[in-house]
This record gives sequence, C-alpha cells and structure tokens, in this order.
Amino acid sequence: MERDIDRVLIDRNAIAQRVNELAAEIADELAAEADADAATPLEVTLVPILTGSFMFVADLMRCLPMRMQIHMMSITSYPGRSTASRGASVVAGLTRLPESLAGLHVLLIDDILDSGQTLQLATQTLRDRNPASLRTCVLLRKQREDAMHTPVDYVAFDIPDEFVVGYGLDFDDYYRNLPDIVTLKREVVEA
Repeated sequence: MERDIDRVLIDRNAIAQRVNELAAEIADELAAEADADAATPLEVTLVPILTGSFMFVADLMRCLPMRMQIHMMSITSYPGRSTASRGASVVAGLTRLPESLAGLHVLLIDDILDSGQTLQLATQTLRDRNPASLRTCVLLRKQREDAMHTPVDYVAFDIPDEFVVGYGLDFDDYYRNLPDIVTLKREVVEA
C-alpha cells in the first residue's frame, strides 16, 4: 500500500490537531445555543454519511463533551474505481434515520465536499425530518467552484482539487486504513 502513495497531503498529526479544534468550535456553538434555551440540555445528534466519514466521526465524537446520539446515513456517489462523482443517491438499506428529528440539534458529517451533491441531498433529507437545528461538517473541501459555493458550517481542511484517499476515504474500497490523507500515484489510479 505504501508504494502506491504519491504524496502525503495531510498527515495524521495535523488531522488529530484539527479534529480537536473543530470539536471545541462545535461544542462552543452548541453550548451557546443550549444556554439561550435553558430548557434544552446540551445534546447533539450526529448523522455521519457512510462510509468515508467513519474515521473522522469516530475521532470527532470522542472530542465532543456532550450527550449524543448517532444515526447513520449512506449515500453513494463514487461507485467502484470512479475518481469523480457520478451523482448522489441515498442507499436505503444502510440508512438508519428516525422518521422525525423534531427538537433535536443535528450535526451532519461527511468526508469530502467536491460537487456538493451529497451534502445537498443529505441536508434536504434531514430538513424533511424537522430538526430543531441542522449544522454541516466536512473533513475536506476541495478548492473547486461547486464545493466552495456549497454552504457548510464547519470545514476541517480545504484541499486542492485532487483525488485523495486515507483516513476513511477510499479508492475501490481500498486505502481507508491509511492514517494520513494522501494522493495515489497516477499508474495506480489508471490501472
């Protein structure tokens, strides 16, 4: 696997530091919201988009000092060996959302924002369930027009418009276990 890597874009130490900073920022904003409404305890419902965000959400949730629930959502947009989005669609069998999110503060978490289609579909699906509030968080946002114009509340890293793997992100279901976010050698992607 190591021989397939072209370069490390974001190393594991930078990821860990940024996840801690991001968790503190999210916790502060949620605490301020809870203080404004004393009847509401500090609690958040996490909705990670599977499968790419699982490492990110696991690290992020360990840093959030509050009660929480977690409900998974699966959306596919990069089937198989694709390195470009093919359009987003909800995978019904893997999505476990309650019919109503009324009264809940929801944090939608995704691995990467590139076309914006996945985040827009997930956001609308959650808004239809009437949460008290809905925030969005992405690990990576590509520096491309679609991504930069898609509203998102929290971004861990802005990256160049390159195909990346590691820290949960994959290519044909491989490389998720890499602890760093990396680019692959051209011959690996083209093989």
